[in-house]
Amino acid sequence: MRRGFVTGLVSLVVLSLPLVGSAANRDSYNQLNLFGEVFERIRRDYVEPVDDEKLIEAAINGMLQSLDPHSSYLDAKGYRDMQVQTRGEFGGLGIEVTMDTQLGLVRVISPIDGSPADKAGVKPNDLIVAIDGEQVQGLTLADAVERMRGPAGSNIVVTLRREGLAQDFDVNITRAVIPVDAVRVEAKGSIGYMRVRSFNERTDEQLEDGIAKLERETGHMTGLILDLRNNPGGLLDQAVAVSDAFLEQGEIVSTRGRDPQAVQRFNARAGDVIHGLPMVVLINGGSASASEIVAGALQDHGRAVVLGTKSFGKGSVQTLIPLPGHGAMRLTTSRYYTPSGRSIQAKGIEPDVVVDQPIVSPLGVVIHPRSEADLRGHLENDQEQTGDQEQTGPASALPEDAKPEPATPGAGAPAAPGAQPAPSAAPVGNPPVPGSDEDYQLQRALELLRGVALFNRQRDNALALNG
Repeated sequence: MRRGFVTGLVSLVVLSLPLVGSAANRDSYNQLNLFGEVFERIRRDYVEPVDDEKLIEAAINGMLQSLDPHSSYLDAKGYRDMQVQTRGEFGGLGIEVTMDTQLGLVRVISPIDGSPADKAGVKPNDLIVAIDGEQVQGLTLADAVERMRGPAGSNIVVTLRREGLAQDFDVNITRAVIPVDAVRVEAKGSIGYMRVRSFNERTDEQLEDGIAKLERETGHMTGLILDLRNNPGGLLDQAVAVSDAFLEQGEIVSTRGRDPQAVQRFNARAGDVIHGLPMVVLINGGSASASEIVAGALQDHGRAVVLGTKSFGKGSVQTLIPLPGHGAMRLTTSRYYTPSGRSIQAKGIEPDVVVDQPIVSPLGVVIHPRSEADLRGHLENDQEQTGDQEQTGPASALPEDAKPEPATPGAGAPAAPGAQPAPSAAPVGNPPVPGSDEDYQLQRALELLRGVALFNRQRDNALALNG
């Protein structure tokens, strides 16, 4: 039965090829015959029994992963997990965590108010030592988070270590459906701070709610900091919606697939949710994909000052294609371009003001942050290949001084007056919690906006005096 299934699968693939007697198609038939021969040899001669379905899935995944680092096959479970991420809710404990790199343990940043972890007494700075009796040391942060998630109503035992207590202790927690807060806001005096963690189906709604909350808390908001650091991206339509919230008009992003003439453009509609208040966008090497679309759009239109360090450089779009009865494949189908027509693929967004995040390391070890350009098999930047930067949208009508100059490989962003260039490597250690008083990049952004507010007040006073 399994053999019949495999033969049918290969036959289906062969029949799907164009029935034209070209040399290319004949070569494809030969390669498919080679695949069938290798498959049968593995089934017959491998040292241990193998599962046919797993072999086929591995072959499909290998084929997709050979294209670029972001194309892949998702089995049924992986597809469900992807849907959970984009829906913006999951079964879990309701805690924000990070990895304490010095101790090799998971540290609690904060439990979500009213979540199962909050009700069970989990506190900020607690260390998670074990999950259901399995030690956390040796696990990646992603692995630990995966073990803490599960169906709503299921139980989990978390072993905690708390400062001031002599012994570790166990906490029994019942998982519940946890809404993922993609947006977190906090008033910093008269300046609003908005951290966008991801771009899921609820990001645009939470952004609007967050702006309303900031307006209430500040009383009279004088500026906004949009924090996109360590935001890996998400849904393209949400990146467009977030950009649109702060723009009155013009192109936000354009995408182009294999056919250079098949360009899809996304444009802003009238209406700026903060009515033109000054903005700073924070980015770093963890800002990727949808985050870079937002940063690039606001930077090209001169709507915000981008501050921090160079972004990751993922300038491609993946389409999730369901495979009925199985999982789905994630296939890179296009590149995207900022309003001025630049591709940031394998290059990243260069900040207007370069500010590195100081991290103290007792050993003084340094690392070079990984970027898209470091990934094996990454797509090349097509503008570097052709030496041309083609304007792709209405934003090509921007004034000449608003258009970015073509970047040279390895060139850094031009530093603003008084800005210090970022070092090529940062010390290893535990970075400050985003939004905290120890967050140096945030403090620089606050200083910048306070300076703008002071200048505006002095200008208005001068106008009133002379008026």
